[in-house]
Amino acid sequence: MHLKRWITSFVALPFVIFLIYKGGAFLFSIVISGVSIIALWEYFRIVFTKGEMRKFSLLIWLCYLTGIIIILLSYWRFLDLIPVVIACHLIASGIIVVLSYKPELHIIDIIAKEILGILYVPVLLSFIILLRNSDEGIIWTFFLLLLVVIGDTGAFYTGSFLGRHKLCPSVSPGKTIEGAVGGLSAVLVTGALFKFFFLPDLYWAGSIIFFLCIGITAPMGDLFESMLKREGGIKDSGTCLPGHGGILDRIDALLFAALPAYYFKVYLLHG
Repeated sequence: MHLKRWITSFVALPFVIFLIYKGGAFLFSIVISGVSIIALWEYFRIVFTKGEMRKFSLLIWLCYLTGIIIILLSYWRFLDLIPVVIACHLIASGIIVVLSYKPELHIIDIIAKEILGILYVPVLLSFIILLRNSDEGIIWTFFLLLLVVIGDTGAFYTGSFLGRHKLCPSVSPGKTIEGAVGGLSAVLVTGALFKFFFLPDLYWAGSIIFFLCIGITAPMGDLFESMLKREGGIKDSGTCLPGHGGILDRIDALLFAALPAYYFKVYLLHG
């Protein structure tokens, strides 16, 4: 399993670097749109039964379309239109389920899971677009990815060798308090070094708070997806990344970390 994780990471790394550094803002947005579709499909596979996915396939396709629109609006920086798109999506979903309503279908659960999917995947992914397209966005995108990956790796290996006390056994029995501390420490050290060498103008006090925020929100994103999978009785969201599971398994921490990264960068660290 460890070997597969490392091989997949090394194979994907050049593509990710090229995409962020040389791919351009539009190509980056198109790829993120594709990631959004795959991650949404994996999310629906977790929260819906196969029968529900067949019954409400039109809703699922509507979610894919809405996700692409949200990503592209972020690219064009029409941020004020994103709430309008979500509201229109809710209205369209309401029309669809009204026309197919039956008391045994648990429509409220269906709509709630569908709207959660929109907020969870494309809305949170849109902050990566905003970060990449902001001033010094390329280096900040690499910074965010580095912190998330280092935190995950530090937590994994610290927990493997030193883990004794369960962090949240009802959600993810394998995660430990020691692993969480190790991951947070790795984020703090890596963030401080990156800031010192590449972003020296940032305020130290705000930077430390930023590192702590990423070190906490990223693993919470991992745990959130683990909770969804436990509810759905699924081990991995998919199989497209050997050693890692699915796309959603790989970006779950990034989804929760992207929003604070963008707002810290834009509003707090350069104040």
